Amino acid sequence: MRPFQNALRFAAIVFAFTIFAHAQQATETQTNPLVPPAPHAKPTHLKHVLVIGETKGFEHDSIPDAMAAIFDMGQESGLWDTTLRTDTELLTKKKLDRNAKNLDYFDAIVFTSTTGELDMDDSQKADMMSFIHDDGKGFVGVHAALDTNYKWPEYGEMIGGWFDQHPWMTFNAPIVNEDPNFPAVRHFPHEFVKYDEIYQPKEWSRDKVNVLLSLDASRLDYNNNPRIHRTDHDFAVAWSKMYGKGRVFYSTLGHTEEAWSDPDIKKMYFEAIKWVLGMTDGSTASHPRPTQP
Repeated sequence: MRPFQNALRFAAIVFAFTIFAHAQQATETQTNPLVPPAPHAKPTHLKHVLVIGETKGFEHDSIPDAMAAIFDMGQESGLWDTTLRTDTELLTKKKLDRNAKNLDYFDAIVFTSTTGELDMDDSQKADMMSFIHDDGKGFVGVHAALDTNYKWPEYGEMIGGWFDQHPWMTFNAPIVNEDPNFPAVRHFPHEFVKYDEIYQPKEWSRDKVNVLLSLDASRLDYNNNPRIHRTDHDFAVAWSKMYGKGRVFYSTLGHTEEAWSDPDIKKMYFEAIKWVLGMTDGSTASHPRPTQP
């Protein structure tokens, strides 16, 4: 009988020590930064965002900053996961090998200062337009996304136009908030200044978009500036629009690397992505230009 009792006592001691060891390990994990946390399952995100940073023209230094910021936005908010690419392979609805995701997997596309004629064949172009126009998925264009795909008419129609010079290069741009109810610009005051490069759009019409931000034309210098082509002096800084069933947002802000450390700019694009994903509501109806003083 005594050996059995001794065995029970030994088992109890081992069990108690095991419990204590696990508790001690858990405490050390919580308090000691050198102890790695226990592995956990990948969190389930609501949406999937594809970020494209391919360039076939001018290469902006801010592209990595923009891509990293969008990745972090999704990671920190838990609202989306992000796939970062500097090629266009995934811009297709064709089945892809090697575990690659096609457009059927994604809910929105973001072009981060893409430039020139991107590497897309006709079937890819049709698939991307169908993704937005017919499937009702979202598109966000960052800065030089307007300096992209000049030979693709549907792209210009979708985003709202094309780049046609930056009359003042990078400068302290005087900006007016034309739609303070829109989620992506709600945090901006009525008038403010941002140091950035503002594009002048061509084949663009205020009647086809909802202008969210614009330059204050009364505070611009027009003297001896041959790069100014818009005789109406209507320079949009951000807009929203529909392309078929899909939501489209574009802003010229984000040229500099520093812009992606600016909480205002990051919040604008964070809310823009949420909006094109259908998580918030905002107008796409065009409106007249505000009266200039």
